[in-house]
Amino acid sequence: MKPRPPTPAALGYRMPAEWEPHEATWLTWPRGAGASFPGKFGPVPAYWVKLAELLSPHELVRIVVHDEAHEEKVRRLLSASKKLRRERVSLHRFGCNECWCRDHGPIFVVRKSEIRNQKSEIAVLDWRYNAWGGKYPPWNLDDAIRRRAAQTLGLPLLPPGMVLEGGSIDVNGHGTVLTTESVMLNKNRNPRLTKRQIEQRLRDYLGVTNILWLGDGIAGDDTDGHVDDITRFVGPRTVVTCVEDDPADENHAPLHDNLKRLRAMRDQDGRPLRVIELPMPGRLEGRGQRLPASYANFYIANDVVLVPVYSHRNDKRATAILQRCFPKRRVIAIECTDLVWGLGALHCVTQQQPRATWPAAH
Repeated sequence: MKPRPPTPAALGYRMPAEWEPHEATWLTWPRGAGASFPGKFGPVPAYWVKLAELLSPHELVRIVVHDEAHEEKVRRLLSASKKLRRERVSLHRFGCNECWCRDHGPIFVVRKSEIRNQKSEIAVLDWRYNAWGGKYPPWNLDDAIRRRAAQTLGLPLLPPGMVLEGGSIDVNGHGTVLTTESVMLNKNRNPRLTKRQIEQRLRDYLGVTNILWLGDGIAGDDTDGHVDDITRFVGPRTVVTCVEDDPADENHAPLHDNLKRLRAMRDQDGRPLRVIELPMPGRLEGRGQRLPASYANFYIANDVVLVPVYSHRNDKRATAILQRCFPKRRVIAIECTDLVWGLGALHCVTQQQPRATWPAAH
């Protein structure tokens, strides 16, 4: 019997925090043929143009497109922009079903090179993807994007043998991961794995030692409750977490339960977390349901933080809180009422690729 190969964690790999330096941001360009924006696709591509404009001055932007015709449409839209750093944007014809790159895009881990004075080594984790528990077939093209990205970049591909979406985890880069029971333990993902087995794979592949479990997500979230809509690390020991003050709102109880849990939690070194409350933008409806509007679905890029807002009185309050969390970055508010029609926002459509540098720095 052959011995099992060492795990990525044993080899020194870890998933960096989102605020660590990026080489690039990955996006998957939306398709009108997709299921994400029924009856309201018209204003959607403009979000991807804006993201490319805001991100390209600070890091590379790598965009997944479906086929030749799709690529040509994307090129026309980008060529019309006067703000885009075109030399920093590349298109990758991988094929795609939907646009939620956070969940199907490449998730990277890094380790310090064994060669003196060399940059860190990077690998891609090939988590499986099944469209949030089989909700939106087909998903075969999206499931292949991580492998295609690793091949394109010439990076090792490490297969955990488990379904996991990027929006279901948030790491501090120092050994702690946040996740939710409503997603990670849902039998529509990994019905044959126990909680203990899931935790071990998170340790083995993310390089974490400390797993913090929150409960349920917010109303309208078709992912079953991704953590990136409720609670996010903004520093090694600091989290922002959404709180709904209205007791009559259906988000009030689950968010206060999560707040209570966070106040009792510790980081990987046994130190209590610093917990900052983030307001909610109230009830936003569309497509016959409540939409999962949340200020926690922000994206941390090099030099900037992109924050979704919803024409609500709490928009300014939320962006001010996040600006205090990131004093060295410019916080940019982006009106996302049309984007969240697709049941996701800015973090859901972005995926960071870390720069080959060491060590971590906030």
